[in-house]
Amino acid sequence: MRTAPVLLSALLLAVLPAGAQNSNGAGPDSAANIKANMAFLAGDTLKGREAGSPGYEAAADYVARQMKALRLQPMGAPQKGTERSYFQTVPLVAARAKNEGKFSLKGASGKETPLVFGTDYITGGDEVFPKIRMNAPLVFVGYGLVAPEKSRDDYRGLDVKGKIVVALSGAPKFLQTEERAYYRGGRAKLQAAKDRGAIGYLSVGTLTGEKLYPFANRVRQYKSWGMSWRQKDGTAFAQVRLPIVAGISVAGAEKLFGAKTKDILAQAETDQGAIPGFDLKMSLSAAMDSETRTLESHNIVGLLPGSDPKLKNEYIVLSAHLDHLGITPPVKGDKTGDTINNGALDNAAGVSTTLEVARLLRAAPPRRSMIFLVNTAEEKGLIGSEYFARNPPVPVSQIVADVNLDMPILTYDFSDVVAFGADRSTIGPAVKRAAERMKVKLSPDPMPDEGVFTRSDHYRFVEQGIPAVFLMTGFANGGEKAFLHFMKTNYHKPSDDLKQPINYDAGAKFANLNAEIARELGNAAASPQWNKGDFFAARFKRK
Repeated sequence: MRTAPVLLSALLLAVLPAGAQNSNGAGPDSAANIKANMAFLAGDTLKGREAGSPGYEAAADYVARQMKALRLQPMGAPQKGTERSYFQTVPLVAARAKNEGKFSLKGASGKETPLVFGTDYITGGDEVFPKIRMNAPLVFVGYGLVAPEKSRDDYRGLDVKGKIVVALSGAPKFLQTEERAYYRGGRAKLQAAKDRGAIGYLSVGTLTGEKLYPFANRVRQYKSWGMSWRQKDGTAFAQVRLPIVAGISVAGAEKLFGAKTKDILAQAETDQGAIPGFDLKMSLSAAMDSETRTLESHNIVGLLPGSDPKLKNEYIVLSAHLDHLGITPPVKGDKTGDTINNGALDNAAGVSTTLEVARLLRAAPPRRSMIFLVNTAEEKGLIGSEYFARNPPVPVSQIVADVNLDMPILTYDFSDVVAFGADRSTIGPAVKRAAERMKVKLSPDPMPDEGVFTRSDHYRFVEQGIPAVFLMTGFANGGEKAFLHFMKTNYHKPSDDLKQPINYDAGAKFANLNAEIARELGNAAASPQWNKGDFFAARFKRK
């Protein structure tokens, strides 16, 4: 049985929102509830809620207490006798870099060129390949895109067997936004390389990628723990077992491409991004060690049973991740020296909203059952949601949809929302109807370069063939400025804290909107379905 330290236990009891304690659902309004929940979850006491840490476990205890006060039924494994708890244990393997590693290039002349850590390259822990020793030729494959339905194969004419693939990060801009996210994701690109006999993978940054997520920020976090869930044989789960040797910066690309660098980076920004691959006529010598450890973290799972005797056996998952980055070195130039990544908007806001949705639905449950999933290790690669989707407490065939909340920007009065994946299933029209009732517009993806569709927990349900959407506040009414400011100034930094101008009324509005979406999906005559011929439905057929 997990127990929070005495001080944290006292804090848990002290800050439970009154609305959640009130058994009849009356009490303070949604804004006050969300504010109280965020005050605890984004406080310094929890030390950034890194998965598996004492701070995360204290946050998990807090969420479980909230679910109990809301009278949600526990859906985790028994922890005391035969009584079910709210906790689903997620066994993990964690890895982080022991050091900066040693990487150098050797050309045809035999001249050796060292790569400089933090300038040319970044690496990190690898729980699947904790000791990398590699010396192999390099082959550039452009974006490394293999999309038969688009008549595109960036490997055509190239021999990568026994070699290290060098590929641009991301995917070409001509691809539809969610499909582009699929192809830019690590698993699809790694699989293409592995299928062709590559022994390693080197990712090269692009101008767009550097603008969205600066290389320096990745360097600051390189000693963070990476994670995968642990299989029964004790090994780390990986869909594709191919070592990602390192990430090369835009600046470091010149050591690979020489005089061709400027043209390659410029071509990557075009719509097609069709850059012919070629043998780099050099080899990479790589040595990298990771330290590993095993640990456990927990998803927190509660059930609101459906009101219809028949439809209650169909389940809609409402998900939000609880973890954040924990403690990292301070941002360069930050005079405060703050090292705690509080994750106020990412994702204490999403968890607090999800809990409020449970309170709003409690008085009149929809016909279908609602599973409230507050999961761990999203920041480590969507690990907690993947474990849940592969090990659900109900038959996976009875899970009909997921609606995920991650990083709503609650610093302005939003007038539109974006539901990533909405156009792919009947969830989209349901979201639109719910939004219209609240005079909120449903907008298309305003930032296809980000590849959002594969970057949050809903995608682990998509991989199981389950229709899903990821909801965030939109770009209208000052939203674009608020989002861009957050991404530049606060995203994955200690400044994502409660000092931001958080609009708790906007949080209440977001919670009410999500409750309306849950009612739409939960009360509909038919369960959510993929649209005929959908790209993701074809790739991830239901099991």
